[in-house]
Amino acid sequence: MDVVGIINRRIGQALAAIRLPFRAVLTRITSEGGVMTAQLDGLESESLQALEVFQQYGLTSVPPSGTMAVVIPVGGNSSHGIVVATENSAYRLQALEDGEVAIYTSEGATIVLKNGKIIESHCDEFRLYCKKHVVNATDSVEFNTPQLTASQNATVKGLLTGSGGMSISGDNGSGVAASFAGDISHTGGTITSVSIRINGVEVGTHRHQTPDGMSEGPQN
Repeated sequence: MDVVGIINRRIGQALAAIRLPFRAVLTRITSEGGVMTAQLDGLESESLQALEVFQQYGLTSVPPSGTMAVVIPVGGNSSHGIVVATENSAYRLQALEDGEVAIYTSEGATIVLKNGKIIESHCDEFRLYCKKHVVNATDSVEFNTPQLTASQNATVKGLLTGSGGMSISGDNGSGVAASFAGDISHTGGTITSVSIRINGVEVGTHRHQTPDGMSEGPQN
């Protein structure tokens, strides 16, 4: 009796009954619940239902239909399989250099951690929600945009410099549109106003007493 041959056949039969890791294609994702689940098409039109999709803590994504997946059949049973990796060549961000990292969507929004300690993002709208936003830029901060808006107060603790003019309107309930503390130096050009009041005196219509009587009003 070939005992070794019998043992080898028994081992082979047992291993043949155990499903090895295999590839499949995602057809549907359910992202609700504690663990995301997926419906997949396996080999030879094999349909897999409600397999759990395991992802790294702190990172989650919902792969689009048609995404390739690697399934690990826990205990060798396909119905107990879990999805441990996915890939979609139609949307994967390509042409990255060695060492670079990227996050991307099927619509083309991207965040790329590039070599040279550069973080680059491409999107149509960037939204940030937080209680406090602090930017520590030792060199400079630059905004290349036709319009920069602050919905409430803006405080500048250093020199405020502009080259395209300045327009101020509204008084925010204070009764004045602009308030300055300290000296104001004006060089070149003219100051034009409908009315100017200095220390309570209306400059445009002011007349004062002279030895010859009341002065005439201001003249151009």
